[in-house]
Amino acid sequence: MGLKFPAWSVVTSIFPLICRKTDGRSKLAVLDISNNALSGELSDCWMHWPSLTHINLGSNNLSGEIPNSMGSLVALNALSLQNNSLYGDIPSSLQNCKVLGLISLSHNKFSGIIPRWIVERTTLLVIHLRSNKFMGDIPPQICQLSYLRVLDLANNSLSGTIPRCLNNISSMAARPNEGDFNVFEAYYDYELYMESLILNIKGRDSEYKEILPYVRMIDLSSNNLSGSIPIEIFSLSGLLSLNLSHNHLMGMISVEIGGMEYLESLDLSRNNLSGEIPQTMANLTFLDILNLSYNNLSGRIPSSTQIQTFSPLSFFGNVELCGAPLPKNCPGDEEEEIQRSTGVGENREFPEIAWFYVGMGSGFFVGLWGVCGCLFFNKAWRYAYFQYLDDSKDSAYVAIAIKLKWLHQKLGIYNAEDDH
Repeated sequence: MGLKFPAWSVVTSIFPLICRKTDGRSKLAVLDISNNALSGELSDCWMHWPSLTHINLGSNNLSGEIPNSMGSLVALNALSLQNNSLYGDIPSSLQNCKVLGLISLSHNKFSGIIPRWIVERTTLLVIHLRSNKFMGDIPPQICQLSYLRVLDLANNSLSGTIPRCLNNISSMAARPNEGDFNVFEAYYDYELYMESLILNIKGRDSEYKEILPYVRMIDLSSNNLSGSIPIEIFSLSGLLSLNLSHNHLMGMISVEIGGMEYLESLDLSRNNLSGEIPQTMANLTFLDILNLSYNNLSGRIPSSTQIQTFSPLSFFGNVELCGAPLPKNCPGDEEEEIQRSTGVGENREFPEIAWFYVGMGSGFFVGLWGVCGCLFFNKAWRYAYFQYLDDSKDSAYVAIAIKLKWLHQKLGIYNAEDDH
């Protein structure tokens, strides 16, 4: 069974129904009252609905804390409470939900540290906790979640370093077309229910529903993270989006970034990154969004058809960066431009053309003087050569005269026929 209220229904309260005892006979699997006008606190009566597998109460006006009784929903696959005014800690009772695959608590007022049980729940595919008040470190146990596809901890107060073991999340290193639909779908009353999430990818919020199982993303932006970007994160070749912006990260961008072949969006802006932009970034042929602005990057921007198509805004705020698409030229660019405009230096750019003309000129010179030299130093050859020219001239004169006389006779015959 399923209970889904469309947004236009404007439901304001359903919790009296939730607290009605069902004697364990309920078959309700899906409860979706998202995008309505629900208000007040969540009732602590969820133990009456053990058959629930999907709960979506997102985008309402709910307040208060998550009730402990939600931990009695042992069959729960997906819990979505995003876009409300819920607060407090995430209750430890939720660790009893042994098959939980999706937890979305974004855009609330939850606080405290990220519970250890969440990062140890190996069934999780989606952790969506952005825009709350979580603090503390990112638990390294998160690397045990080998099935994780979406990790969004953006816009919190997390500190410390990025775990170096993220390469253990094997699903993020897999091809994006490998999906797992068990968590994202449910059948009720002969209908298909599909989970959806509002994710910030490519710099804008978009709803992901049918393609949600294929999304691979990490967003740790707008926190207080420090240290370097671990090289291991660049081995997650299946990632579609990586956002580490608005932190205090330092160090260089590893050349290993060139292996993220499916990456479509990369945002490392507003950190303290230094060094040159790796030339291997030219390998990111699917890259659609790039933002490296406001760091301490230096040197020439790598030359590639892909990178030069981005706006200069993608590189602003890096005083030592130069080259297209920035208006600032690199040292030596002015001299090359002058040489190019005057034609100097073209031989260096096209050496095979230059050597072709050199060879042609020298061959003509050698051949010309080879013939002229023989005629100049050998008197007999010289007389024979000029005698040959005279004979050829006389033969040509005779042949032309005979041809002209023949044409004149022909024209005379034609004119006489016309007169008759």
